[in-house]
Amino acid sequence: MKSMKLLVRRGAVAVVTLALATQFVAPVKAQAQSSDSKATDQKAPQPGDKRESVPKRIDEIAEIGRLLSGPAANPECVWLGRRVISLLWRDDLDTAFRHLDLYDRFGCPGGQIQATFRCVVRQGDIDSKTPDALNARIHACWINPSIQPTPPAPPAPAPAPAENSQK
Repeated sequence: MKSMKLLVRRGAVAVVTLALATQFVAPVKAQAQSSDSKATDQKAPQPGDKRESVPKRIDEIAEIGRLLSGPAANPECVWLGRRVISLLWRDDLDTAFRHLDLYDRFGCPGGQIQATFRCVVRQGDIDSKTPDALNARIHACWINPSIQPTPPAPPAPAPAPAENSQK
């Protein structure tokens, strides 16, 4: 009987302790949540945010699906392939090879990666001031890997020497 009373007392003490702890912790959580929600409400989507480019990427993948046939036109192949080529261009070979393993696992054609990367490299350097230049080139080369490189602009003609009319 004595042990039963001891168990009841310990249980009651545990319940009271838990109730008190909940009263002190709950307001702290509420304050933390309310301050976080204010911070998130103040953040407005910035121009150039990645969320803005998602519909554009979806449209590009759909366009490739209409223009190409076979596994190279599958959305997963297009998405992974374009990432592999982008990573290769930026010399991130470790990550590129990990993506390439996934690309192969989906049954995507390895020849498409080779041909597209060859096309991107043959086109020459990419203007680093234009943020979407690499993606645009990869997109164009994925659709048609046999695009011929654009010839460099001819140098400006030298001004003709002025003739002296002294005779």
